[in-house]
Amino acid sequence: MSTILVTGGTGTLGRPVCERLRADGHDVRVLSRHSPPYAVDLRQGGPLLDRAVDGVDAVVHCSNILRGDKDAAHLLIEAARRAGVPHLLYISIIGVDRVPLGYYRTKYAVERMIQGSGIGWTLLRTTQFHDLILQLLQGLAKPPVMPLPKEVRDQPLEVTEAAARLAELAAGPPAGRVEDMGGPEIKTFVELAHSYLRASGRRRRLVEVPLPGRVYRGLRRGEHLAPDRAVGRVTFDEFLAGRFGGAGGPGAGAGPGGGAGAGA
Repeated sequence: MSTILVTGGTGTLGRPVCERLRADGHDVRVLSRHSPPYAVDLRQGGPLLDRAVDGVDAVVHCSNILRGDKDAAHLLIEAARRAGVPHLLYISIIGVDRVPLGYYRTKYAVERMIQGSGIGWTLLRTTQFHDLILQLLQGLAKPPVMPLPKEVRDQPLEVTEAAARLAELAAGPPAGRVEDMGGPEIKTFVELAHSYLRASGRRRRLVEVPLPGRVYRGLRRGEHLAPDRAVGRVTFDEFLAGRFGGAGGPGAGAGPGGGAGAGA
């Protein structure tokens, strides 16, 4: 049995990582801003962070900080160094080194910080989780016309599958960059939107919208995808069925015509 610290241990990924580690018999410490006894804001650090990393066999860094991610990683690395932590694991995103999105660039910078930390490290990159795609589609579906990025595909992955892989890696020695994990299917956003509308029982007119810029061109080229690493098993439709319980009916889905609107 190992003692393992999970940062962001109450989040979408961190929670199932903790559950899997406990099920495997490990002693788990949960670090998040509002979770005692290790209620730590990683952007500020402090004595409680030092206490959290003291004596652990591994740190699984799952925190997803939109502002201050690099500062948080720096403080975590310094605390891990002081405590002599032998293994630091980081979860990142496929395409962070290719798609010039600001958030991706930050994740890539944190990757490089961890690789140069002098601590034994493991890096796992995955495609986007089902939960994030659902959240995005729910936001886009608020107006009666649902705008979608034209000719953009995605490869959503079930978060518990990524959590199981992280738990497995945390129990072993540092492994460097391991093989990427992608979801089982690559679908256009129109296809994903149809699945969401059908599962949720909603009706919206779909309009594909071309977007300017290098980020959009990178996404159209599929630089965030991993077709040769489609190792996930749970499809987006299966995820939606579990979330909505088969709420959709034969009349649910896109608006008149059953497909994308006139702007497609």
